[in-house]
Amino acid sequence: MSTFKNADGKKVLLKMVKAIQDNKAYLGEVDGLIGDGDHGMNMNKGFSVFESRFADKEFSFTEGLEELGMILLNEIGGSMGPIYGTILMEMAEAGEDLEEISLTDFGNMLSAGLTGLCGIVDAKVGDKTLVDALSPAADAIKAAAAEGKDYKEALSAMKKAAAEGRDSTKDMVAKFGRSSRLGERSRGVLDAGATSCSIILTAMADGIEEVSA
Repeated sequence: MSTFKNADGKKVLLKMVKAIQDNKAYLGEVDGLIGDGDHGMNMNKGFSVFESRFADKEFSFTEGLEELGMILLNEIGGSMGPIYGTILMEMAEAGEDLEEISLTDFGNMLSAGLTGLCGIVDAKVGDKTLVDALSPAADAIKAAAAEGKDYKEALSAMKKAAAEGRDSTKDMVAKFGRSSRLGERSRGVLDAGATSCSIILTAMADGIEEVSA
């Protein structure tokens, strides 16, 4: 399988919603170790608002990303709302005119989300943020596309890269957010944003694989 239909994206978005809902408590626990503990609650709020508004409507993958991004940007608390809102809305814009989303297109969408994020947050790989999960995930998709792999192989590589990126944050010192005040004491704990990003990307990959089967 080399493409999936943009129009089939509803199942993908709802899979992302369920993943966040299922991990609400876990994300709160991770965030509570070096943050204020509200990451799971805030993310669950935004994703659940999206579900309540759009579960009975039809929408494409990029339309769903846009609507979810708007909700996260405007309607949830904490710093992660604008961050995830920007990522998802930039992804949506990069793919909005596509009927079929190729692996190259999907890689470009992920890269657009990362570029949008870097436009508002000066974070890079190694700074203990969600960039540590998102950047290698985007790289994995682009590499798979360049090597002529199919979606199944590429999505598996993306999930692996996101998980490894998440896990790498455990040994890092935080440079952004409340946890950055802890300095060396922030080492030894996963970054909550990288953790939620890995969860979202994994659910996105699983959803794309289902709709393209």
